[in-house]
Amino acid sequence: MKAIVYKGPKMLEVVEIDKPIPKEGQVLVKVNRAGICGGDLGIYKGTHPRAKAPLVFGHEFSGVVEEDGKIFKKGTKVTVNPIYSCGDCVPCNSGDQHVCNTLRLVGIDRDGAMSEYVVVDENKLYELGDEMSDELGALIEPIAVAVHSVREPGYKPGDNAVVFGGGPIGLAIAFVLKKFGCTNLTIIEADDKRIAMGKDFGFDLRDAKGLDLEALKAEKTGGNGFDFVFDCAGVEPVAAQLIKASKVRGKIVIVAGYKTPTMFPVNEGMFKEVAFEFVRVYRDKDYEIAVELAKDEPMFEKLVTHVLPVEQAQEGFDLLLTPGTGAMKVLFKF
Repeated sequence: MKAIVYKGPKMLEVVEIDKPIPKEGQVLVKVNRAGICGGDLGIYKGTHPRAKAPLVFGHEFSGVVEEDGKIFKKGTKVTVNPIYSCGDCVPCNSGDQHVCNTLRLVGIDRDGAMSEYVVVDENKLYELGDEMSDELGALIEPIAVAVHSVREPGYKPGDNAVVFGGGPIGLAIAFVLKKFGCTNLTIIEADDKRIAMGKDFGFDLRDAKGLDLEALKAEKTGGNGFDFVFDCAGVEPVAAQLIKASKVRGKIVIVAGYKTPTMFPVNEGMFKEVAFEFVRVYRDKDYEIAVELAKDEPMFEKLVTHVLPVEQAQEGFDLLLTPGTGAMKVLFKF
């Protein structure tokens, strides 16, 4: 079967590999669509701390069960919750399996879904329903990240919010906030094509280039600052603005992974008594909600800008690594 395999820093290859064989408790899934995540880009660049070559990329996918399992029948359209927890550490025993001390993911610590077939534990699958498109099904994982990012810090309907970064996760968070009752929402983004896309979705997009943050706060919050500040950018210039954007005792949610050590103006945070909350992946409940939100909000699918054949794997990665291409979410079809 064909698979997109990480061969080393900035090296990938479409190769023929053996079809995986399920073990007890596992099922074989025929992959229809698989998406590139920011984590996959880190693997490709050789900066991921755990991923080792050779490795089949991919933890965002949709597909169909290939053979009857104990839970799902052959032909059932599914996606997967790709995280695996040990079940024995303190976080796992405290109900926080999503931040297990030895958390592992499909496509990072074991071969993933950028292949014609993938083997996964059957109890990690979620049924999508025949009416859901393959493209939307492959977005459930990033939607679950967005749901977790909104639910975990305790967002309440009516709270205002600002999102730094209008990429796939930033826009997914904006969709979730809207569904959760946010009517005063602003997204700050520097890329012109992403700004245009966000505006097409009906969001209030502001250009980060030359932004007057104090004027924005005056306009949107009466000068008080935002209730929730979501960092989906993960770059030093944004880190310097997060506390300034927040209200006194506001919440700053760090969603993006910073690639280098980053300075935060901690004294400003102390004076405002802001709360920093870092989010990583998702709980099982977040995944369940993500599936239901996807069924109810077809606009999520518009985050997909490119669907490429597996043979164009390099082009797909290049699209996301090259500024100004307008690529948002790139999927491969199998």
